[in-house]
Amino acid sequence: MLVFNNTTSSVSHFLLTAFPGLELAHVWISIPVCCLYVIAVLGNSMILFVIIIEQSLHKPMYYFLCMLSAVDLCLAITTLPTVLGVLWFHVREISFKACLIQMFFVHTFSFLESSVLVAMAFDRFMAICNPLRYATVLSDMMVLVIGLSICIRQIIFAFPTNLALQNFSFRGGQELSHPFCYHPDVIKNTYSNPWITSFWGMFIQLYLNGTDLLFILFSYVLILRTVLSIVAPKKQQKALSTCVCHICAVTLFYVPMISLSLAHRLFSSTPRVVCSILANFYLLLPPVLNPIIYSLKTKTVRRAMFQLFQSKGSRGPNMKGLRGR
Repeated sequence: MLVFNNTTSSVSHFLLTAFPGLELAHVWISIPVCCLYVIAVLGNSMILFVIIIEQSLHKPMYYFLCMLSAVDLCLAITTLPTVLGVLWFHVREISFKACLIQMFFVHTFSFLESSVLVAMAFDRFMAICNPLRYATVLSDMMVLVIGLSICIRQIIFAFPTNLALQNFSFRGGQELSHPFCYHPDVIKNTYSNPWITSFWGMFIQLYLNGTDLLFILFSYVLILRTVLSIVAPKKQQKALSTCVCHICAVTLFYVPMISLSLAHRLFSSTPRVVCSILANFYLLLPPVLNPIIYSLKTKTVRRAMFQLFQSKGSRGPNMKGLRGR
């Protein structure tokens, strides 16, 4: 409640915006956007379900994939109500409290995804550069410790950012650039000097996402050095193929995120519709494409899915036959 003590007296609501200037096409835009959300929810749910029930996938690599799918699923669900609310029902008004809560979860799951990508990079580093110690270092207990450390790290940095907003007063009824609440966008509507919290938000982003990205790049430098030392070309190709999915996931997450952050903080003249498109890419592309990439490129996950569907398909005729008897 301390978060809302000084803010709710000066602001009651904000106005969300889906695609500025394209309001007449919202009905048509909502069709592909809705399909993307369906793919994100179903795809990540399927990955989670398959990894949980399939014993052969109970390994560190797939535990981290399970974490990534869980974060992607939560990230999609966090923005789904307001995005579809604006596109379908033109419900643009959002209370300040609801906006603050959504903003907290959007940034929390975003930073969590960055941390999970680091854990997956460490998994690939151990599997390729030090395979003999892979099983001993990345035990089930260590995976659990890494997961808890990721959550604790995020909680430590997320709450101070939200608590800092209690000292700021905001202009009510202002129009945001996105169909969800995003910190650099919300902080522009403060009566106080927005540079303080904007600087703090950018510092947190650079510290968390920046250090995560540097660790990922450093891991791949070591991985490439190890792969290039392998004489057999087939073994080199096999080693690199295990990293393709992770490289795609890193690219899908960091490129839109960096582009959106720069558009908001450094390029103030960026058209609002461009910021809106970047924001939707940033929050929708990873949840949509990550399960597709991993299910297509990872044979064990794909095989487990086929076995699951085949077992369900074989049960159907058997049940019908029993009923006929």
